[in-house]
Amino acid sequence: MTEQLFKALNKDGAAFHGGAGTWHLPSDGTPGEWMPPIEGKLIACQNGYHLCRAEDLLTWLGPAIFEAEYRGERLDAKDKVVVHEARLLRQLNWDDRAARLFACDCAERVLAVFEEQRPNDGRPRRAIETARRYADGKVTSKELRAAGDAAWAAADAVRAAAKAAVWDAAWDAAWTTAGDAAKAAGWDAE
Repeated sequence: MTEQLFKALNKDGAAFHGGAGTWHLPSDGTPGEWMPPIEGKLIACQNGYHLCRAEDLLTWLGPAIFEAEYRGERLDAKDKVVVHEARLLRQLNWDDRAARLFACDCAERVLAVFEEQRPNDGRPRRAIETARRYADGKVTSKELRAAGDAAWAAADAVRAAAKAAVWDAAWDAAWTTAGDAAKAAGWDAE
């Protein structure tokens, strides 16, 4: 089985992350036409059609996501694949609801970091639950905003506490280092 590749574009097939031109869209289960071959050496961000692997997709999300294929030479770059020829195979189910649910999934993956610092603060978890219900049309925009505001306030509190802890640790380290240096200088002078 070949590797699944993707292309993020505007819904009309126009470039979303830079570049120019409009891709031929798939229709009624038929892939889009092959894009005109690009001549010259493949160079990431300069020359070639840019596709992404599954692990790169988070970097390149856009309004529409398509499964794509290529033929010919391929250059694997850090967060993309560059090719001379490519086409779109099918559009994936990626709309506002899917994007919101994906964001909820991402937030849940790091929620434990917050809850470790503030185990009794359920605001972020409630915000994620509210966002999921909103995606399903079960919450109003006003309720969603309130949940988001609460989550941001909780995050700001953790950020402020972390900043204070870093500042205290840096000050203690600097004071200890200065004290050690002063003692050393005193011994040297003696």
